[in-house]
Amino acid sequence: MENIINTIVGYIWSDALVYLALGVGIYFTIMTRAVQIRYFKEMIKLLFDKQTSSAGVSSFQAFCMALSGRIGVGNIAGVATAIAAGGPGAVFWMIVMGVLGGASAFIESTLAQVYKHKVDDQYRGGSPFYIEKGLKLKPFAIVVAVVTCLSYGVLVPGVQANTIADSFSTAFNIPPFVTGILIVVLLGIIIFGGVKRIASFAGKVVPVMAIGYIVMMVIVLAFNAHNIPSMFALIFKSAFGMDAIFGGMVGTAISWGVRRAVFSNVAGAGEATFSSAAAEVSHPAKQGLVQSFSIYIDTVLVCTATALMILSTGMYNVTTPEGVALVENMPGIEAGTAFTQAAVSTVFSQYGSGFVAIAIFLFAFTCLIAYYYIAETTLVYLDNKLRYPILKHLLKLIFLIVCFSGSVQSVGMMWALGDIGFGSMCYLNFIAILLLSKTALKVLKDYDAQMKLGVNPIFDPRKAGVDNADFWIGYSDEHGHK
Repeated sequence: MENIINTIVGYIWSDALVYLALGVGIYFTIMTRAVQIRYFKEMIKLLFDKQTSSAGVSSFQAFCMALSGRIGVGNIAGVATAIAAGGPGAVFWMIVMGVLGGASAFIESTLAQVYKHKVDDQYRGGSPFYIEKGLKLKPFAIVVAVVTCLSYGVLVPGVQANTIADSFSTAFNIPPFVTGILIVVLLGIIIFGGVKRIASFAGKVVPVMAIGYIVMMVIVLAFNAHNIPSMFALIFKSAFGMDAIFGGMVGTAISWGVRRAVFSNVAGAGEATFSSAAAEVSHPAKQGLVQSFSIYIDTVLVCTATALMILSTGMYNVTTPEGVALVENMPGIEAGTAFTQAAVSTVFSQYGSGFVAIAIFLFAFTCLIAYYYIAETTLVYLDNKLRYPILKHLLKLIFLIVCFSGSVQSVGMMWALGDIGFGSMCYLNFIAILLLSKTALKVLKDYDAQMKLGVNPIFDPRKAGVDNADFWIGYSDEHGHK
C-alpha cells in the first residue's frame, strides 16, 4: 500500500508542480508590480486594524487563523527533510519561493474576500466560492470543495499528529497512543466551540509560539556565531552549484526548496482563502496584503530559523537521490524533527529536545485547528443550505479519528498522504487563480487608486468592474465614500 501511495506522490510532486508554483509566483509578482514588497509597511499597519463584526473576525484574527495553518511541522520537520534531500542550497530556494509566494497569497486571499458571503450569520468563502461565483464553473468548484474537504479532513491531519507523537516519544518517552488521546481530547474542546473560539485560540497562541521559536533561534545562533559567515556562504554556493560537495545538486536543491516552501506556507494552494474570507475589512485587498505578510512570517522567518539552527550546529545529513551520503554528521538518524532537536540540544543540552517537542505541539496543534476549520467551510459550501447538520458532527468525528490514527502510523505514510492532499489542491487552485487573475488585478488597481487619493479604501465592485461580488454592493452602499 505504501509503495502505491509513494508512486502517486511521485506523479503529483513531479517537476511540473515545482515549476508551476515558481512560475505562478513570478507571474503574479510581475503583474502586481511586486505587491508583496511595495506594500510591506502597509501590511504591518493593516495587521492591527480592529475592524470586526458579529459575522466576521478582525484582520489580525484572520491572519492568526491563516498563520496557524501555515506554521506547522513543515517549518521544523519539513525544512530538515529539504536540507537532507536537497542540501543547504534548498534553503535559498525555499526563501525565494517564500518571497514569490507572497504575490500568490495576495491574489487568492483577495479573491476570497471579493466573493465571500454570509452563511448562518458568519462570513464564509474560499476557493470553491470564488470558482463558482468568479469563474461561473460550479462543477469545478464542487470538485475543489470535495478535494479540499478530503485533504484537510482525512489526508493531511495525520502529518501533524504523527510529528507531535514522534517528538513527544523522543523527548519524553510518551507512547504515541497516549499522545494521540491527548490530541483528540484537546481538539474536541476547541472544534466543538465554533469559528469564534477557533479564531480566539489562534489569536492568543500563534504570536506567542512564533516569537518563542525565533528567540530560541537567536540564542542558538549566538552560541554558534563563528559559523554563521561560512554557513551563509555554503547556502549560496550550494544554491548555484558552486560548492565542491553539493555542486551537482542544483536541480534537486531547487525542487526540494520549492516543494517544502509550498508545503509549509501553502501560498497559492487555497488553504488561507477560507480564513481570509472570515475577516471584516473595508476592501478585499487589505486582507490580501495581510495574508501576503503571513508568508514572510512562515517561510522567511520561521523556516529560515529552523534551517539556520540545523546548519550552524552541523546537525544534519545530506543524501543524493541515488542514495549516496554526501554529509553524514548524524549517522543512522532519519531526517525530520530529530535534526532540529539535536541542533537545539547543542545549546540547551537535555532540555533542547523537550523544548522543540513543545514547539512542535503548539505549531502542529494550531495547524490541526486550522485544518478542521477549512474542512468544515468546504462542507458548508457543499451543503450551502445547512440541510444536513449531522454532516458537521460526522466531520468532527472523522477528523478526530484521523488525528488519533495518524499519531500511531508510520511517519513515511503520513507525509506521503499529506503530499497527495497538498499537491492535488495546488494544481486545482493555481489554475483557478490564474483564470481569475484579471479580477484580482482590477481589485488591486482600485486599491492603488484610493491609496493615492489618501482615503481609507472601501470596495465598490461596480466602480472596479467586478461582477457577482454581491456582498460588497451592499457594503459599499452603506459605508462607501459619499
